[in-house]
Amino acid sequence: MLDIKKIVVPVDLNKNTQKLVDYALTIAKPFDAEVALFHAVEFMTMGEMALGNPNYDDMNTTHKNNAQKTLSEIVTIASTKCRKCTSEVVIGDIVDEILAYTKREDGNMIIIGTHGKRGFERILLGSVAERVLKNAHCPVLVMNPYK
Repeated sequence: MLDIKKIVVPVDLNKNTQKLVDYALTIAKPFDAEVALFHAVEFMTMGEMALGNPNYDDMNTTHKNNAQKTLSEIVTIASTKCRKCTSEVVIGDIVDEILAYTKREDGNMIIIGTHGKRGFERILLGSVAERVLKNAHCPVLVMNPYK
């Protein structure tokens, strides 16, 4: 049987993040597992550059700081329900950063949310959950927090 010690939970900090975190905490409890919440700030795009945001470093730093503040608040609440709850925010490619963090932190499982996008919308936007599922070194549990 898989010995689950650390569950990595990538979050996008949208309105359904708390549902995903609560689900992960429920899964972690019987294993007495640590929960590591993770958020990756995507690099600025060419479209954002065209909108007149020339200072990428400032924009990325501001977004990262805001994400850290929000994630810190979530961790404070989650810590009352979990043996150990940590968080990290990085800047980079979302999928690459999730996979690298999980390996670096010895994650035994990933619990990730999906938006349930289909068809043309999925082709345009891609699917972070699907790419993580295909490339992860450990089991991945995908949860739809919208239902």
